[in-house]
This record gives sequence, C-alpha cells and structure tokens, in this order.
Amino acid sequence: MRRRLRFLLFITCTIVGANACAAGVRIYDPTYHDSHRWDDREERSYRAYLAEQHRDYRDFRTLSNSEQSEYWSWRHTHPDRK
Repeated sequence: MRRRLRFLLFITCTIVGANACAAGVRIYDPTYHDSHRWDDREERSYRAYLAEQHRDYRDFRTLSNSEQSEYWSWRHTHPDRK
C-alpha cells in the first residue's frame, strides 16, 4: 500500500511541477520597462545569445544586473523566429 501511495504522490508532484514550469516565470526588464515570460522559448533564445557571445551557460537569475541588461538589449533586437 505504501508503494502505491508513494507512486501516486510522485505522479502528482510531477504533474504539478510540469504545469508550473510550462507556465513560466515573469521577469521584469528595467531597461525597456517591460516583462518577459521565461519559458522554453525564452530559454532557447538565451542559449542562442550565449552561443553568439561565446559564453558558457549560467542560470539567468545568477547574472549581474548589467549582464541581464545586455541580454535584454540583445533580445529586443532578435525577435523569435517562427
């Protein structure tokens, strides 16, 4: 019985976690006075930016304010490709 309860708890947490990740997080861009939803699409753009700048991956939240500002400046000149 405990195994079934653990499994059910695991599945529930996985579903809730996936839904939270799919919704994304809103991040404010103080330079352009707008906010952006950080989701899979934004993550792909951020990784493209890092590759273009020849930088190693670092979680966006750990960047300094000036580094985040550099990214948002780049991002505003590189809209999503359809």
